[in-house]
Amino acid sequence: MTKLSVNINKVATIRNARGNNLPNLIQVASDCEKFGAQGITVHPRPDERHITYQDVYDLKKVVTTEFNIEGFPNTKFINLVLETKPEQVTLVPDPPGVLTSNAGWDTLKQKDFLKEVIKEFKNNNIRTSIFIDTEIRNIENAPETGADRIEFYTGPYAENFTSNKENAIAPFIKAANLANSLGLEINAGHDLNLENLNFFKTNINGLLEVSIGHALICDSLYFGLENTIQKYLNCLK
Repeated sequence: MTKLSVNINKVATIRNARGNNLPNLIQVASDCEKFGAQGITVHPRPDERHITYQDVYDLKKVVTTEFNIEGFPNTKFINLVLETKPEQVTLVPDPPGVLTSNAGWDTLKQKDFLKEVIKEFKNNNIRTSIFIDTEIRNIENAPETGADRIEFYTGPYAENFTSNKENAIAPFIKAANLANSLGLEINAGHDLNLENLNFFKTNINGLLEVSIGHALICDSLYFGLENTIQKYLNCLK
C-alpha cells in the first residue's frame, strides 16, 4: 500500500493568522498519526509564514511515523535537517518568496549542487528525495545526484485530470517506468485529492508515498480530520 504523509503546513497557516497556538500543530500531527497517516510532512520556508523552524524541532520530538522535511537546501535548511535528522528530506527548487512549489529540479544543470547536498544528508543516514517533473532527461540524470527517491510534481496531472485523465497520467506512467528501471524509488505530491488520487496510484508502478496537505485540510473542514484521512487511505488501497 502506498503510504500517506500528511502535510500540515496549512494547519500552521491557520494558527499563525491569530498569533497564538490554536490549532495546536503538535496535537494535529499526533492526531493525524492516530487516525492512520503513515507520515508527517512539513515545508518550512525562509519567511516562516506557516511552519516555523521551531515547529520542526518540536515535531521531531513527537512524530512517531515517518518525518519528512521539504525545502530548498540553503545553509539554514541544511543545518535544520542535519540537527533534526528526519527519516526523509525532500529537496525542492523553490526560490525565496514563491507561493507554492511549482516546478521540479533540472537534474542536469543542477546536478553538481544536488550531489554535494545529498552526499551530506546520506552521510547522516537521511533518505533523500528530489522534487522532479516528468521530463525524461531529468529522470535519466536523477541517479547521478545520489538521490534515493524522486517525488513527482503532480500539479500538471491534477490540472488536466478532469478534461482527460488518460492524457494527464500518460507522461507520469512513462517517467515512473523509467525511474523504476533506474532503481529510483517514487513519491508524489502536489494537488492530489480525493477525486484524482486513486487513478494516479493505480497507474503508477512502485508508488511508495504521497504527500498531501492543502486538499486534505480543505476536505477536513467538511468531513472532519479523522474521516478525511480514512478517505485518503481508502484511495490508496
